[in-house]
Amino acid sequence: MTQPLGVILAGGLATRMGGGDKGRLQVGGQSLICRVINRLSPQVASLALNANGDPERFADLGLPVIADSIEGFAGPLAGVLAGLDWAAEQGADTIVTAAADTPFFPQDLVARLTATAEGMEHPLVMATTPRTGDEALKSGGGKRVNRHPAFGLWPVALRDDLRAGLNDGLRKVVLWTDRHGGRETLFEADPFDPFFNINTPEDLAKAEALLT
Repeated sequence: MTQPLGVILAGGLATRMGGGDKGRLQVGGQSLICRVINRLSPQVASLALNANGDPERFADLGLPVIADSIEGFAGPLAGVLAGLDWAAEQGADTIVTAAADTPFFPQDLVARLTATAEGMEHPLVMATTPRTGDEALKSGGGKRVNRHPAFGLWPVALRDDLRAGLNDGLRKVVLWTDRHGGRETLFEADPFDPFFNINTPEDLAKAEALLT
């Protein structure tokens, strides 16, 4: 498999943070999105940003900005599809996605996902972490891991299948990945879950504390 392209998903509505571009929030004197760029760019062949609205507001980042092609807010799968369409134009086989509000994701994310995909006709792998503490006691259909659908390895070959699913109303990532025999890569969650994301002002304060 050739080195994947990277796509940062920044198309969310950020309702719990009052709207706006959540990736522009500062943690430790640096924006979340810059932290994600710095962490993902060494792991991929090239990088793009999935965001909707005026792309010029991201001009300072120096990245191509790709918008969802599915009407309305269709969730992370719409961003994945936009990334796959962009990758197809570049002649790439796969992309790895990362969320713009998750500054601590693993620095070996891409290597681990691609290793898990070995032997797959269509490389499709999602990041997971163990449920810990109170989470481990919650009902989850026997599932002892947290799936992180914004962090995955996705094959360009399945983009038309994904487009058809989205047009038919598909929104839940795991329904689509399970349909295609998707695999999972388990990352450690000690001392904290590296896929911890910023949804609230309290999360932002927690991220500041984690940095120190």
